[in-house]
Amino acid sequence: MSAVAPVAIHRVAAPEEAARADFYALLARMLTAPPDAALLAQLGAADAIVDGDPDLARAWQGLTQASSAMDPDAAAEEHEALFAGVGKSEVSLFAGFYGGAPSIDHPRVRIQADLAALGLERRAVTEPEDHYAGLFEVMRVLVAGGAGRSPATVAEQRRFHDSHLEPGVARFFAALASAQHANYYRHVAAVGRAFMALESESFRLD
Repeated sequence: MSAVAPVAIHRVAAPEEAARADFYALLARMLTAPPDAALLAQLGAADAIVDGDPDLARAWQGLTQASSAMDPDAAAEEHEALFAGVGKSEVSLFAGFYGGAPSIDHPRVRIQADLAALGLERRAVTEPEDHYAGLFEVMRVLVAGGAGRSPATVAEQRRFHDSHLEPGVARFFAALASAQHANYYRHVAAVGRAFMALESESFRLD
């Protein structure tokens, strides 16, 4: 599984596939680590979504406004409280938790097989395969290509999305939005929920 790529924020009027890849990269980045000062500044100065999905546009506006006022240290504390903490984290970052993973045929086993079939090697990472940051990063690679590979077909993207994101990602973002310690990250959750709903709808129509 490739490392999370640097986030590049583009206008939503940019080509659709580039914009989709940017959203996947941003979600992966936000779950891997808290936003630093540079990313907060970049998001705070990002353009509004014009002529796009209204739910995503509203969520994006909320995130950009929150980013312009957010302190990096406060973001780091919030990330720690939500996803690390002492003992069990407040919000699980693993798809198996939200998809009712059985002990036999756990999603991680199927993800490993699908990554191998797609030619995506798992590199030196410490998180299990069903970590949402890793799944979003896989989708970014499938959408945009990179590291010598072309973008995947829509059918391949749909297959990975439907198998590993669709079953639980809406519940994940709902849990994040309602978490006790979510302040800035409820805006991240709103963007994630709106974007993934749009992805699900698009895959159904293709």
